[in-house]
Amino acid sequence: MALKIERTDARAWPDEQLKELFSEGFPEFISADRLVKEYIGRVREWFACLDLMLVDEHEVPVAAGWGVPIHWDGLTGTLPTGYSQALVRAVEGRERGTEANTLVICGAVVTPSLKGRGLAGEILKALRRTAEEAGLVRIVVPVRPTMKAQYPLTPIESFMRWSREDGMALDPWIRTHQRLGAEILAAAPASQTMTGRVAEWERWTGMVFPESGDYVIPQGLTVLRVDRSADRGVYSEPNIWMRHN
Repeated sequence: MALKIERTDARAWPDEQLKELFSEGFPEFISADRLVKEYIGRVREWFACLDLMLVDEHEVPVAAGWGVPIHWDGLTGTLPTGYSQALVRAVEGRERGTEANTLVICGAVVTPSLKGRGLAGEILKALRRTAEEAGLVRIVVPVRPTMKAQYPLTPIESFMRWSREDGMALDPWIRTHQRLGAEILAAAPASQTMTGRVAEWERWTGMVFPESGDYVIPQGLTVLRVDRSADRGVYSEPNIWMRHN
């Protein structure tokens, strides 16, 4: 398969192609992160050069990835709390005129029918090359571990240490990064926080929440906390910080 990299804003992509590419994207409740909603418009406008498509020989996008630039001193303790704060730090850093030195890879997806062909690694490598060209000397990722949804009651600090007999991580998305030389830095227990009314959570999950309490939800990496008296559900999604060499 002949592949090339383009900026996502280089052309108008047919809706049917984008629908196929993102058909196994993130759960619907991801859109309930109000902090992301506040900043995502400026992210898309200001950092379009870090929003990439991997395109095949038929001019069809087969993978996508994007990130934001931040200033980071390289110390684990000063990492953003996760995905949402990385967006905030990128936008506010630009507004203050702070010089960025680090790429935060925020996401990468592959057309579902083409998974297992190394395309995720290709889009990650393209983002790393783009970071180098932009003078960003560090690269970190708040990884959303795909297998964690099978273990929603396990603390992320424990899950990120689980490994196979060969020493590689149990989680396949962590392994993808490890194969590119990345190492685990730290847990991000509240990388994103999603809030909504109880009726909204029932629509997003296809479940019913008859009383207040903690619930395991489809595709959730941890539990949803429901407060019926406040008509509110809160879900704080954990990620894992990894650093690419």
